[in-house]
Parts: sequence; C-alpha cells; structure tokens
Amino acid sequence: MLDEAELSTQLRTISEAGSAQLVLDVLESNLRRIGATHVLITGLPMPKRTIDSLVQRIRWADTRSGTHENVSLSANDSALFLGLASNRASVWTVTAGDMEHSRLLAAVGEGAQVVIIPVTELHPFQAFVYCAGTSLKTDKCTLAALEVLTDAAFAKLQDMGVVTAQRPGALSIRERKVLELTAFGKTASEIAELLDISQRTVHAHLQNASVKLNATNKTHTVVEALRYGQIRV
Repeated sequence: MLDEAELSTQLRTISEAGSAQLVLDVLESNLRRIGATHVLITGLPMPKRTIDSLVQRIRWADTRSGTHENVSLSANDSALFLGLASNRASVWTVTAGDMEHSRLLAAVGEGAQVVIIPVTELHPFQAFVYCAGTSLKTDKCTLAALEVLTDAAFAKLQDMGVVTAQRPGALSIRERKVLELTAFGKTASEIAELLDISQRTVHAHLQNASVKLNATNKTHTVVEALRYGQIRV
C-alpha cells in the first residue's frame, strides 16, 4: 500500500512526466505492486466502434497458453462493461460463467481477482484501468490511492493530447441536451420550446442519437446514453 509520502511522490512524477510512456509506467508499476499479473489501460469505445485506438497499454497474456502474447481484445468483451456498475474502484472474482463470455476473464482463469478502476474526470469520455491476478492486495486504502493515481494519469494524458474527451461516434452537444431533457420526461414539444428549435429537429436529434447508440427505441436510446456516459441525470 502507498503511504501519503509515496503517493505524493508518484503524483509529482506523473505531473512532471515528459512522455505518455512514463505516465503509463508509473500507473502500471503501482498495479504490479498490488500483485497484478495482467494490466489493461483503455478507453471504452462507443457502440459499433473498435477499441484499438483507445487502448493505452495492454499486458494481458492468456495464462492457459503459456505464452506472453496478449489476448485478442474485442470492443464487445463483457469484461469491459464491468466498470460501468460503479464510479469507484471495485473488485471482481472471475467465475466459470464469466470466462464463457469474456476473453479477458478467460485469460486470467477462474478464481482470479480483477480490479476495475473507472476514470471519472474526463466526462463524457469513459476510460478504465483493469488489472488482474490470483492474489491481489485490495484493501480500501489501496483502491483509493489507485483511484487518485488513475485520475491523475489520465488528466496528464489529456493535457499531453494523448486522449481527448470526444470519442469517435460520440453524441453531439445538442443530441446530448435533447436526450437529457427526454430523460427528465420532457416531450418533443417541450424540448423544442426550451431549445428554441422545431419538433422535427428534436426528432432528428433523437433519431441520430439512436443510430449512434445502436438503440431500438427512445427509452433504449436514453439508457444507452447513460451507460456510455453521454448524458448525466
């Protein structure tokens, strides 16, 4: 566990880092300190988009193969959505059922622990740090320190232009506003009046958002917008 002085030193190193690699090295080294054998630092893609350009670092070998080669990462891997359940760091124990639906979880094996740390400072961009191992040290103080380091690392990466708040396929500002008002129960007529636009334009924004979020109806569009961090209520 990092004490206050060590955490301060690590944060200063991140703040003064001259390269993204150093920022990621600091973050990874602290994940290794708690026993992580697998590390993934990545943004979460929007629906129907690939994840490749959002991955900052992956050290996730398949323990079953006995090689050091990273698993093939899919944007639809169910493990990537574990972090959406909370805005705080959490711990997940891998089950046999998890392994059937996730290459990432299958690669670390049943009974392994996964720590999921969401990035909370880059809304509407969503990013997560995942690490896994069979004997992680995951007390509350350690998780809190990792949250602080993770937010600091991504803030630095944003300052360096390595990550931006806008993901490919993200909703426009006006689409997000229309969906936020829809989530609060406003009708198309009321939204049109509030935003000083026509009802036809309101429906167009809803339709565009639905396509981007791969949603089937208005309610589903709102749910997906919430899930992908595009709106807040």
